[in-house]
Amino acid sequence: MTIPADVMQSVAPPARRQPSRRNLELVLLVFAWAIGLLGTLQIGWAIGRDPDAGLWVTSGVIGLLALLMHVIVRWKARYADPFLLPVATLLTILGLVMIYRLDVAEARRAELNGNPVPTPDVYSQLTWFTVAVILFVSVLVLLRDHRILQRYTYTLGLAGLVLLILPLAPVVGTTVNGATLWIRVGGFSFQPAELAKILLTVFFAGYLVEKRDSLALVRKKFLGIGLPRPKDLGPIVVAWLVSLAVLIFERDLGTSLLFFGLFVTMLYIATQRRSWLVLGSVLFVAGAVAAYYMFGHVRLRVTVWLDPWTYANDDGYQIVQSLFGLANGGILGAGLGQGFPNLVPFANTDFIVAALGEELGVTGLIAILLLYAILVERGLRAALSVRDSFGQLVAAGLSITLALQVFVIIGGVTRLIPLTGLTTPFLSYGGSSLIANWIIVALLLRISDRARRPEVHAPSQDDAVTQVVRRV
Repeated sequence: MTIPADVMQSVAPPARRQPSRRNLELVLLVFAWAIGLLGTLQIGWAIGRDPDAGLWVTSGVIGLLALLMHVIVRWKARYADPFLLPVATLLTILGLVMIYRLDVAEARRAELNGNPVPTPDVYSQLTWFTVAVILFVSVLVLLRDHRILQRYTYTLGLAGLVLLILPLAPVVGTTVNGATLWIRVGGFSFQPAELAKILLTVFFAGYLVEKRDSLALVRKKFLGIGLPRPKDLGPIVVAWLVSLAVLIFERDLGTSLLFFGLFVTMLYIATQRRSWLVLGSVLFVAGAVAAYYMFGHVRLRVTVWLDPWTYANDDGYQIVQSLFGLANGGILGAGLGQGFPNLVPFANTDFIVAALGEELGVTGLIAILLLYAILVERGLRAALSVRDSFGQLVAAGLSITLALQVFVIIGGVTRLIPLTGLTTPFLSYGGSSLIANWIIVALLLRISDRARRPEVHAPSQDDAVTQVVRRV
């Protein structure tokens, strides 16, 4: 029996319309922009400066950049998570506000000392934010499906390793504050390890999807923990050696910890074997002990961490000033524009968390940590929701990268762990970190859109017949 087309349409189940929640995203973006504007105005009121035309122009540019990203997400990733973009935007705006605050403090210090007023860093950071937005848009427009990246697993892995060792190149490599992290071309400098962490995350995901079965095999047990086959230990040993190489040759403790911690965590997620965590922990402890006894700069950082007050006038000066600033802020903070965050060396880069803690207090720091927690949680939710294994590992790896970076830098500033050279995502001054982190947000939005996008199934004739019989 042939069912007429109009009957099929009448009996086909109506498609449920999945809300995109883009309007919620827009409201949250406006809220983030308003917080930044109020923070900037508060700094002006605190120092007795009326808002000028430059403030309104800068605020307008930031608002237009946020609106542009929203429009692109609405167009290219309609069903993406509505919280990722506003939270990342708010963190970036808070960073711009604090960098502006530090610029004001440096300008007043220069005027009191009769020195020329330095060029404000906030405009450079705004320029880097513009570049980051352009790359954010490019990722969403050009990368229509995250699974395309799986085709280039080994190519991206090789590119990541090249970027990781590029600062060691004799011509472009540059050493800053004892660490060889930068490359300088012309008048521009860049930290390639920031992009390397993205490429290596994609490589780890593609490799683990391909090899997860063999890596999950258990041949022997020791103390109740299943151990992998000896021939499958190669990947974690290689990751361990590469992380040690970064520590030895580039003197970059932060990237070394991030690289190895990311790989071990992704390995555990892919295989669900606790043995990899145990092996990773053993290798980490062995590498840390060896680095402490072999390298003076690692030993110095541990010594200063254990007793910074003994070295308060030299190697421990930065961390001691940071602790004084946090103590001055207390629970509620000194208030934007009313503290002394510029007394901490490199307050706009490595120690911007200390500057924020002094003027916003412990309450403000907890709020910032909650923003990071939301960002990581929404990334992990995308990893749980997406249907393909590659997307799950990429989203989880990128989220873990942000979480590890936040833990390492805030733990160092608050003296929970020894200080490393990582920057605070979205907050710290510097283009390399800002660009890389916005690319991470774009990739998470792309994966989230794939995970939340409703499945569209055309009704078949058999389904129609079944429903007609039921109605009869």
